[in-house]
Amino acid sequence: MPVTDIRHDLDALTLTITAEFAAPVQRIWEIYADPRQLEKVWGPPEFPATVVDHDLAPGGRVTYYMTGPEGERHYGYWTVLAVEEPESFTYEDGFAHEDFSPNTDLPVSTCVSTFAAQGDGTLATYVTSFASREGLQTVLDMGVEEGSRTAIDQIDGLIA
Repeated sequence: MPVTDIRHDLDALTLTITAEFAAPVQRIWEIYADPRQLEKVWGPPEFPATVVDHDLAPGGRVTYYMTGPEGERHYGYWTVLAVEEPESFTYEDGFAHEDFSPNTDLPVSTCVSTFAAQGDGTLATYVTSFASREGLQTVLDMGVEEGSRTAIDQIDGLIA
C-alpha cells in the first residue's frame, strides 16, 4: 500500500499524509492532471468521484462530487492557487452545494501536494492546513484519515 504515514496535529492545524509510489514523478502528476484518472483515486472506493470541471492551473477550479453507496452525492471544489508541474500544486479545498457554490457550514482547507523522485519511484507528501482546530476536528470526525488512505492507495492500480 502506498500510504506510509498519516499524522494530524491539532496544534499546528495540519493533516499530513505520506505515500510512496513505484512510478516516476511525471506518472503520478498525470493522475492529478487528467480528470478521468483523478476520478479513479479522489474518493475512497465506496464513494467514487465524478470530476465535472478540471482546470489545474493557478486561478483554475476543479469541481467534483462523490457518490455514496446509497446514491447520495457529496459535492466539493478546489480553487487552484499554485502549480509547479510536475513537482507540486496548491489548492483551497472545500465542500460545496449541488451548484458547486461553497458550503460555508463546513471547513475549507489549503492543500499542498508535492511529488519528489525517490529512487525509481515517487515520494508524495500531502499537507492539508486548516484555519481552526474545529475545522480539522470536523474532517477527522468525518473519517478523512481512512478515506484519504483508501483513496490514495488506489493509485497503485493505475500505475500497475
